[in-house]
Amino acid sequence: MHALPQLLERLDRYAADNPFPGTPRELYEPCEYILTLGGKRLRPALLLMGYELFRDDPEAALPAAWAVELFHNFTLMHDDIMDAAPLRRGRPTVHTKWNTTAGILSGDVMLIRAYTELAKASRPDIVARLIECFNRVATEVCEGQQMDINFESRSDVSIAEYLRMIELKTAVLLGGALEMGAICAQAAPADVQHLYHFGRLAGIAFQIQDDLLDTYGDPEKFGKQVGGDILQNKKTLLVLRTLEIASGTDRTALRQWMETDASRPDEKIAAVRALFDRNGIPQLIAEEKARYQAEAFGHLEAVGVPAEQMAVLRRTVESLLEREY
Repeated sequence: MHALPQLLERLDRYAADNPFPGTPRELYEPCEYILTLGGKRLRPALLLMGYELFRDDPEAALPAAWAVELFHNFTLMHDDIMDAAPLRRGRPTVHTKWNTTAGILSGDVMLIRAYTELAKASRPDIVARLIECFNRVATEVCEGQQMDINFESRSDVSIAEYLRMIELKTAVLLGGALEMGAICAQAAPADVQHLYHFGRLAGIAFQIQDDLLDTYGDPEKFGKQVGGDILQNKKTLLVLRTLEIASGTDRTALRQWMETDASRPDEKIAAVRALFDRNGIPQLIAEEKARYQAEAFGHLEAVGVPAEQMAVLRRTVESLLEREY
């Protein structure tokens, strides 16, 4: 299997060889813009790694990999509009640089282009299976986004609901990318499913790690303000677990802090973090992440290829789950 930098290089070449049309400029420039903002391109890389577990010609899977990257960036473009976000990866969002109409319409054409790429698969039956998988995952991502929006106005979010939300909003696309790579490679159905569940469960662990880093990360490594979730009153797993196990006094204090604004950010972050620490929340959340991680790698080990063939995929996912930023 090729190393991650080699796969990303092939993907970059494919993107350069398959640009959006030049006109109408107002439609296609935003598409090219968001694709150059410096994302890790993790999802298409996972698709290519899933393919290379079974075949050694990753070029055949590049259209499907690019379709996944197009879809991911389409969701980012529309998410930024919903969130009224001014920046994406440190640069102006599409709707800020152009306007909301451009963000909506350019996002739409990226989604359509994703289907064009999926249709390039080698056989009609493979195209049909890819589109079936893609449609399922894309629908679930939208469901997860709506759940996240609903949570903003609810005070009774459960841990099970939160975990389901991050599974849909984040994790199913990681699993779907691996599943689509295996479909392109015509892998056995059992292997296709094991790879999907590996990516899905690893994706949940990935988001749990993100929750921990937002509150406890090193600001110099994390690259953004630590405590942002606290300031935005997000109902993360840390908050929900505290509300589940803490004393009545601590539960009341946490709810009070979540109803305050961010006019005294340092004080708010310190107070909420102290509540987490007093109730042993960091350790509990780390243990939860470890459970998902162990279950994920159990699925990877069940895939019917030699262990050495899975080394690059294993290292890539392990590095994501142990990251400090």
